Amino acid sequence: MHTALVEGGQATVDTAAQFEPFFPGLIILLPLIGFLINGALALKHARVSAAAVRLGGELDLGEGDHRPETHTLPSYVGPGVMLAAFLIASVNFIRMLSVELHEPHVIEYWTWIATGTFTVDAAIQLDQLSILMTMIVTGVGFLIHVFSVGYMSDDGGYPRYFSYLNLFIFFMLVLVMGASYPLMFVGWEGVGLCSYLLIGFWFSDREKSDAGKKAFIVNRIGDFGFLIAMFLLFGMFGTLDFVPLFSEADNLEYGGSLVTAVTLFLFLGAAGKSAQIPLYVWLPDAMAGPTPVSALIHAATMVTAGVYLVVRSSVLYALSPIASATVAGVGVFTALFAATIALKQNDIKKVLAYSTVSQLGYMFLGVGVGAYATGIFHLITHAFFKALLFLGAGAVIHSMHRSLHRTNDHQDPQDMRNMGGLKAFMPITWGTMWVATFAIAGIWPFAGFFSKDEIIWQTAAFGGAARAPYPALYQVYWVIALGTAILTAFYMTRMMVMTFHGSNRTGVEEAKHLYEAPPVMWLPLMALAVLSVVGGWINVPEALRETFIGLGPLTSEWLHRWLEPVTEQAHHIQEFNLGEVAEQAPFGGGEVTWAVISTVLALATVLTSFHLVIRKNVRAAAEDPELSGFSKVLYHKWYVDEVYDRLIVQPLIRTSRFCWRVIDARVIDGIVNGVGWAARGVGFIVSMFQTGTVNTYALVLTIGALIILGVSVF
Repeated sequence: MHTALVEGGQATVDTAAQFEPFFPGLIILLPLIGFLINGALALKHARVSAAAVRLGGELDLGEGDHRPETHTLPSYVGPGVMLAAFLIASVNFIRMLSVELHEPHVIEYWTWIATGTFTVDAAIQLDQLSILMTMIVTGVGFLIHVFSVGYMSDDGGYPRYFSYLNLFIFFMLVLVMGASYPLMFVGWEGVGLCSYLLIGFWFSDREKSDAGKKAFIVNRIGDFGFLIAMFLLFGMFGTLDFVPLFSEADNLEYGGSLVTAVTLFLFLGAAGKSAQIPLYVWLPDAMAGPTPVSALIHAATMVTAGVYLVVRSSVLYALSPIASATVAGVGVFTALFAATIALKQNDIKKVLAYSTVSQLGYMFLGVGVGAYATGIFHLITHAFFKALLFLGAGAVIHSMHRSLHRTNDHQDPQDMRNMGGLKAFMPITWGTMWVATFAIAGIWPFAGFFSKDEIIWQTAAFGGAARAPYPALYQVYWVIALGTAILTAFYMTRMMVMTFHGSNRTGVEEAKHLYEAPPVMWLPLMALAVLSVVGGWINVPEALRETFIGLGPLTSEWLHRWLEPVTEQAHHIQEFNLGEVAEQAPFGGGEVTWAVISTVLALATVLTSFHLVIRKNVRAAAEDPELSGFSKVLYHKWYVDEVYDRLIVQPLIRTSRFCWRVIDARVIDGIVNGVGWAARGVGFIVSMFQTGTVNTYALVLTIGALIILGVSVF
């Protein structure tokens, strides 16, 4: 291990190290600085706005050069710190490319916790996985910040929004760059806090504030599992630092109960943060926040934390076949379940929300079958095309909202039934979103084809390993993954057709005010569109690259080789205990064959869906009849929220009300009040004898003496 220690406030690197980091601490520090500056501007705006309200008026934000500094500086500070962090991360990435870094590079700054045998250093870890995640977080995060400048420009909480956004990135960087589980947990809780702040950003709306609370509470369930896992790990190893802990993990028993318990508790935390069954219910409600927030949560930051946790702990999961099968199983069933719900949603953001839940299920399927690099591969490509989809949806909503507002129309600007024909008004948004749709549908040669196809293939290969546990189960996983891919192509095509094609359902007057997004919003769309095409070319297997499908010299297997130092220990454990993976799918055919079948199925589904949906007479939301039968079940999300409400929420409410009305108000308050009344009564009786009159005291003394004498005599 190459370790850097802090001496006199500066990190000094071991002379044996070949990798020289370039101010890596600034990557984390810059978003924090942005939060402090924008936070100060938000407080200033609050004071000025409150003063205007007290005078009986309202603060005018103005336009252009007349806008106050509280609403101009965040436009530079917010994206600026993100760009600077991305550039520094890029320098470190390039430097890491130029050397062969086989061990993590840990930089220790100070001791954070020191209590006897338990010590936690404020330290960051630079390795192939953390620098890759850092690039995704800062790069995609920067594009989302730029888009936000246009999307949120008219919002009174503009500086507060950017302060929360910068803080979100800060905690996510702590999560991925921290050198220990406690530091990861700090970032873990931090992104949970920021999600609450951003989802409930428009907190004056009860529905939106409730959505923020729902996300915060559901995530606490998963966080409990993370905490228990850390307690168990410390009991096993006496440390929670990644490097010493994973170096000793080989001494654990393969398939042992302790390592299985640890990995299952870790996965409980991952399921909460990455919205997997049964803790997925918070993510669709997270659509209550501004749309760029949805892009940030769904694409580059919070929901990817669970996948990162499993890959970072890959050594432990490789030692537990039960936990790995659980991760894969929960992932693939979540993918299918969420895809079925997306089929009947009409809110454009809800479709994308369930799409995210489904794609996260694919990532967990990949890491659950030991294809850790492939899981990260899909995480990367998903960051590109899902950020593009959400930002594109944001551009549509922005245009719809402005159009409906100008005509005083109260239609829902997010309901796809109120859209249609937007291709003529928003050609750039239409084109870029189709690129993302092709990518998520798994159509060659877009990014999602390579990453999703690799996960499906790795599932089949893992089930055919020489000593694979539960081989029949993994064949079921493989079939479900294929079926879910077809559903994905259908509901995404349905979304695009209802939004951009067919006749316009916005209204004659409203259509006059529809427009393409401004450059500050469509430029990030263009950048993400390019990445959604070429982002999958970094990890194409050799078998595919030898054919036209692999695009020959345009592609490489770089990502797999890049992450090998991080995943090789887990792969050695897996290979030693399970043997070599299969080279054919359960029904025959190699990787190339099934890659062709996969993209043909996806393309056929897109074309068929396009013709089916465009021929359908889509009505505006106000005129659309209520669904019935199974369609109604899917529209109401299998009534899972209603079941949770009846079985968990309402019993808790009734129990808490009982405790308040009976235990608190009657028993506890009764005892407390009874003691008070008793003391008051005793005081009243005693006060009758404390008159200050000598004759009264003499009488009481005489009566007392007579009583004592009487007792003595009798």
